[in-house]
Order: sequence, then structure tokens, then C-alpha cells
Amino acid sequence: MELSGSPPRSDQERAPTSGGGPPGRGGRPGARRAALAGLTLTPLLRLAVLRHAVPARAALRAGCATCGEPVDLRRPWPALGPAARCGRCRARVGPPPVVVELAAIGAVAVLVLLGPPTAEMLAVAWWLGWVLPLCFIDVAVHRLPDRFTWPAAAGVGALLGLAAMAGVGAGPWLRAMLGGAGLALFFAATTLLLGARGFGLGDAKLALGVGALLAWHGWPVLVAGLLLALGLSALVSLGLLAARRVRWSGHVPFGPFLVLGTIAALLLTG
Repeated sequence: MELSGSPPRSDQERAPTSGGGPPGRGGRPGARRAALAGLTLTPLLRLAVLRHAVPARAALRAGCATCGEPVDLRRPWPALGPAARCGRCRARVGPPPVVVELAAIGAVAVLVLLGPPTAEMLAVAWWLGWVLPLCFIDVAVHRLPDRFTWPAAAGVGALLGLAAMAGVGAGPWLRAMLGGAGLALFFAATTLLLGARGFGLGDAKLALGVGALLAWHGWPVLVAGLLLALGLSALVSLGLLAARRVRWSGHVPFGPFLVLGTIAALLLTG
């Protein structure tokens, strides 16, 4: 299923350029190398979540919340490894065990499915690198720090600009910028009009990069990504209500659903 049309490719374009792997995907060895490269970044992702998963205006966390043992990249194991345990007291540190590693592998799989490295794919890779820790932070403390949302949006805009200069033209880039600004304004308007019942300003800032990535492929892709995010959020919220994990007055963080809806729309487009 494709959300945006593209002219059919000739047989010569469909033919793989090397090896026996699928065209434009790098084959299995390339996917394995990409997965291993993604896993090497997981200590950095875990550290980002550990540092920033704190209430607004609170000091960044420097180590284990139980015993105070410092955690940084000079001493990554086992606190920043899959076990996610403090090396001194064995208390859990940061996100649950293995989940960050699985998310990193999933992000690499998305990039492999989307296609070969181009300026456009680099924009997606850059965005994923920032939004993966954002999802865990939002789930933990219901906030999306500016230190992640602004670089994600700025990098997407710049890399899509490079893709436009590389031959695509200014049209898709202008549409991407309008899409990002429009989606951000939509989320910000719900905050101003509905207060706590609307989306947060963090969601609006996250929407800058989301809207740009989706609108690059066309307005229908932007609408589809937003609807997918809203639909996933509604389904999960109903499930949590049925399981009595949240109340009607409770708040379910929307950032992870916005990220998942964006990824689903991009994969459907590809």
C-alpha cells in the first residue's frame, strides 16, 4: 500500500546493484552491520533517558536514584547495558532492561526498509536518534524536553533542505516546512484552547519534525500519520481504561504515539 504516488520504475532501476540482497536494502549482511551499529549507541540513549527523565525544572539525574552511584559513559556497565542495573546496589537504573536495545534495533529496521542512505533517509535517521530517548522520557515523566525536540526538528529541516538541493527541488522542502509549522500550530492551539485536556507544548515542538518528515511525501501522508497516531493513542487509552490502569481524568503521554504514527506512515509511503 502506498500513500503517495511515484512513477513506476523500469526493469533496469529495479535490478539490484550488488550482491544477492534486495534492491536498495543492502542485503542481510548490511542489515546486520546496521543493527550492530545501532546497538553500540544504546548506552548513549540510555544515558540520555537517565539524565532527563526528571520532573520539569528539576536537576538532571547524575546516577543511581537508590545509592547515588555516578553513571556516565566512562562507567557504562552494567547501568547503561541491557541489564540496566546499578553496579553497586543492583537497583534498576533508567528504562527497563532490554527495551532500549529492542527500540534501537527497530529503528535500524525502519531505516533498512525505507531504503538506501540518502539525504532524506539521513533526515529520518537523525530524527530517530532524538525521538527514541524522547519516547522513554515521555512515558516516565510525561514531558518532552526542548533539548531533544528542537535539535530533532532543526536537523530534519536542514537535511531535507540538502535533499532538495541535491535534485528534488524546492517544492517538497517548502511543503515540509509548512507541514511542520502547521502541525505544530495545531497541537499548540489545543493547548491554548483546552488547557490540560489538550496536547502539551512539548508535543507541538515534537510535531515540527514530524510534520516536516510526513509533508515531504505529500499532504495525504501528513494526514495519515496524524490519524494513525490518534488512532493508536485511542486504542491504547481504551485498553488502559478497561484494565483500570488509568482513570478518565488521567493523562496518557502522546509523544510515543506520534512517533509510531509517523514511522507507520513513512513505511506505508515507501
